Amino acid sequence: MEKLLEQIKKGTVWAFPGGVHPPQQKSLSNSAPIARLPLPEKLVLPLKQHIGASGKLIVEKNQHVLKGQALTKPSANWSVPIHAPTSGTIIDITPMPSAHPSALPELSIIIEPDGNDTWCELSPLANPATASHDELVDVIHNAGISGMGGAGFPTYVKADIKQPIEFLIVNAVECEPYITADDTLMREHAAEIVKGIELMQQLLNPTLCIIGIEDNKPEAITAMTEAANHNEHILIQTVPTVYPSGGEKQLIKLLTNREVPNGGIPADIGILVHNTGTLFAIQQAVYEGKPLIERVVTVTGNTIHNPGNVWALLGTEIKHLLDCQGFSPVPQQRVVMGGPMMGFTLPTVRIGVVKTTNCILAPDHKELAEPGPEKACIRCSACADACPASLLPQQLQWFAKSKEYDKLQEHNLFDCIECGACAYVCPSEIPLVQYYRVAKVEIKEQIAEKIKSDRAKERFDARKARLEQEQAERKNRHKRKPAPKSTEEQQKVADALARVKDKTSDGDNKSAVAAAIARAKAKKQGGELEPDNSEVAKERAARKEQARLYKEQKAQNNGDDEPVDDKKSAVAAAIARAKAKKAAQANEQAQSDDTESESPVAADDKKAAVAAAIARAKAKKAAQANEQTATDDTASESPVAADDKKAAVAAAIARAKAKKAAQANEQAVSDDAVSESPVAADDKKAAVAAAIARAKAKKAAQAAEQTQSDDAISESPVAADDKKAAVAAAIARAKAKKAAQADELAKQSENTEPQSNDESSEGSQQTAQEKKKAAVAAAIARAKAKKQQKEGNDQS
Repeated sequence: MEKLLEQIKKGTVWAFPGGVHPPQQKSLSNSAPIARLPLPEKLVLPLKQHIGASGKLIVEKNQHVLKGQALTKPSANWSVPIHAPTSGTIIDITPMPSAHPSALPELSIIIEPDGNDTWCELSPLANPATASHDELVDVIHNAGISGMGGAGFPTYVKADIKQPIEFLIVNAVECEPYITADDTLMREHAAEIVKGIELMQQLLNPTLCIIGIEDNKPEAITAMTEAANHNEHILIQTVPTVYPSGGEKQLIKLLTNREVPNGGIPADIGILVHNTGTLFAIQQAVYEGKPLIERVVTVTGNTIHNPGNVWALLGTEIKHLLDCQGFSPVPQQRVVMGGPMMGFTLPTVRIGVVKTTNCILAPDHKELAEPGPEKACIRCSACADACPASLLPQQLQWFAKSKEYDKLQEHNLFDCIECGACAYVCPSEIPLVQYYRVAKVEIKEQIAEKIKSDRAKERFDARKARLEQEQAERKNRHKRKPAPKSTEEQQKVADALARVKDKTSDGDNKSAVAAAIARAKAKKQGGELEPDNSEVAKERAARKEQARLYKEQKAQNNGDDEPVDDKKSAVAAAIARAKAKKAAQANEQAQSDDTESESPVAADDKKAAVAAAIARAKAKKAAQANEQTATDDTASESPVAADDKKAAVAAAIARAKAKKAAQANEQAVSDDAVSESPVAADDKKAAVAAAIARAKAKKAAQAAEQTQSDDAISESPVAADDKKAAVAAAIARAKAKKAAQADELAKQSENTEPQSNDESSEGSQQTAQEKKKAAVAAAIARAKAKKQQKEGNDQS
């Protein structure tokens, strides 16, 4: 490092390969000072004048703006704003031809100057020497400064670079013929350029700053040397006049003997390069607060009467510059933006000046002749000898014509700086640079498409993987067994079920069996062994009362609505007889159940309590069955027709139901007798059982009388003659006979005392047979009564 630095300070200059020596033609424009031009009729400002993204519009059509006012703001990385070059009105915002060989339209702001040239409020830094790094970078960024000597790289990016910088190189070579903008700028504003260099030194802190100037600019060398004498870290280095010594990579090779790696940038080797015009713009922004709104442009050529350098406002149309300098066009006049080596012919002179415009060349036909027809390559290798990048121009041209883009990249096409040296020396007049530019554009488009397709493929693959993962998760979710609930969760579920059960049990009526079991348990705990049927009796009495009231109400309704005639009276009598018969059967069933459930009580205390509970449950169930049957019969028999045929059918149905109920009673009596016959009893308990049976028989007789009276009351509106009275008397006699038979059976069971298990079994069988005979006799009597009634109805 020390050896290289010593060599540089001694004035050592290295060489780069290739290069050419075209005629300079700089004397046409460097003899006069930089001129100021009158304001143009309009300014056309493209939003994008640099490498990177364009800014975001912050103005609108018909808006009045001041000189230096921002028209856009940065919208992304590598984005810098543009500013109004003068005060005026925005008359349109529309696409306009761009400063490019293709002249493709770009969105532009068109300003009509008001002639006042009124500045907006400027905000320069009070003390730049003590300003922070970020403050300086922000000022450079907001001033809209980009590279003014080449591709238009945003300056704030270079100012904020993170790599350590060893050498800061100022490109003041200006090697291309005809161009003298930097030369005159250094002559007239050397001090301001040096201040810009010192600001970059403050930001980058390089070891040394080298200003490279070609030896054909002696006045600029003198001016810069005098301006930089006070700073020992600035070195003025003169380089030979060889084109293209002003190329970035070529100048680095000349001044430091270092080479930028393939595909790399100068910062990779610790070097940063700036143009003199860019450094002047930095000084204007920091010390005076002025944004980049103008630049020095060389207007030259044999068709220009007053060639020279002018301060051109950005957006000024090329036509205005030519007219101000005395342009006298020739037939088929060409106007070139840039120099004769790297510039391009403008399709129209209505294109505006941009930040990278350094020269407008208007040559005549002798000065810059039209290229002749392209001929075949003779493989002279002159292009390869002149190439400063050590490429193979003829090989690249073959690959470009055949569109072999992969081979072009293998041969480092993008290392070409498009200096035009190869085309300048080509004897076949092949426009080599044009082939390279087209190939570069197509390769970039291919790369962009590939990146786009790769991203789309990545999104597709990611979506596919996500869908597959979701599908697998769904399958696993269906296959996966539910995790066992924790003890706490199980307890919560149990508590919830208990609350539901409690709520349900509170709202519903408890069954008779559950109530009986509860009472039995309570009595067992309290030492009470006697079964208590009082609750059951009360419920039964209440149900009977409800049934009686219902019968009375129905009889009353029937009495009010139906006409009184003989046939309907017979039907009503049949219904009444059926109801009385069912009530008697229900009473007999309840008495037999109670007697049979209570007679064997004496085995022990526990069995007695259980037997009592079971007996109560059976009695309640039988009572409910009787009520349901009575209700169903009443509902089904109420709409009976008034003719003989329907009355006969109703009587048959009643007889079948009576027969079925008698058979059910006989079966229940025989089953209970068989199941209870083995129970042993003593004299005292037998007497108790007999007393209970007599009491229940008496109670049944009373219930039968009550039923007869109820039936008589309900039938009173119906019985209208002697025949009806006879029928009612027959029914009463049948019921009395049935009650007497039940009393006799109770007395027989009272006098009967089992002696052993065998005798009690025989006695139970005899009792069952007697009951069966009595039931058969009762059925026969009922049948005869019904037959007589039918005959009586037929006679009537």
